[in-house]
Amino acid sequence: MKLPPLGAFRFFDVAAQTQSFVKAAELLHVTHGAVSRQVRLLESELGVELFDRRNRAIFLNPAGRALKAVTTPLFEQLEGVVYRLQQESREGVLVLSCEPTIAMKWLIPRLPSLHKAHPDINLHLVAAGGAIDFTKTGVDIALRRDDFHWDDTVHAIKICDEWVGPVCAAGTCPDADILKGMRLLHSGTRPKAWDTWLRLSGIPERECVRVDYEHFYLCVQAAVSGLGMAISSFFMVQDELASNQLSAPFGFLKDGSSYCLLSPRPFDKDEKCLRLSEWISAEAMESIQQVSELSQQQWTPR
Repeated sequence: MKLPPLGAFRFFDVAAQTQSFVKAAELLHVTHGAVSRQVRLLESELGVELFDRRNRAIFLNPAGRALKAVTTPLFEQLEGVVYRLQQESREGVLVLSCEPTIAMKWLIPRLPSLHKAHPDINLHLVAAGGAIDFTKTGVDIALRRDDFHWDDTVHAIKICDEWVGPVCAAGTCPDADILKGMRLLHSGTRPKAWDTWLRLSGIPERECVRVDYEHFYLCVQAAVSGLGMAISSFFMVQDELASNQLSAPFGFLKDGSSYCLLSPRPFDKDEKCLRLSEWISAEAMESIQQVSELSQQQWTPR
């Protein structure tokens, strides 16, 4: 006997669980009509109706309930096997998702230290920011700034506070007439960065020229090239400050946000995830010590 296509059973199973073609379509990311057609196809192949259709609503009939009793555990077992196979194929590999600029400017330059300290950790780095769906992406850990909400299913560890401040190329820093006539570089990915820093620092903006860039790392590179002054996270310019490519005339201050590590499961349930999180935390603490020393300098209004 030839079975109907597996996909038709999947459409039926989701529709049976939700008791709605509309809700099933949302979960399967298809149209309502596609769900209806697949269920009709299955009913035609089996030669029996699976739902009673009344007043635009659907209800499982005895045949539908009998089939659902088989399809639901079947797909649960199939998903479990697929997950285990994927995990086995990735054995030893940790997928870390990190905000692009932090990945480029802070994390990647420090990875040789990780490889030396933990040679058995095979890290796969993915550049991404904002909210993350761990199920769809296959990510093990995400390094994020806490500028969005995550629910209780996500396990989080705070790494450190965010420190921000204006940076510019050496020799282009403002003089006694603070910020007057400066080209202020704004980022589309952190549109309120300048407003936040000006409010927290109490420094007035005087006849400044606004220049917009799409991404944060473009602002940093523009500042290195002497095109103006950018607001930057200390972590994104730490190496440029050390090499005197950039100067931070006003130091850095906390902007109220933090960096966190996120995971779909407790960190202590995976020994390699735990070691990776501890390494990232230790590296961040070293950076915090440096920014704290640098920011001892205080700007005094003239």
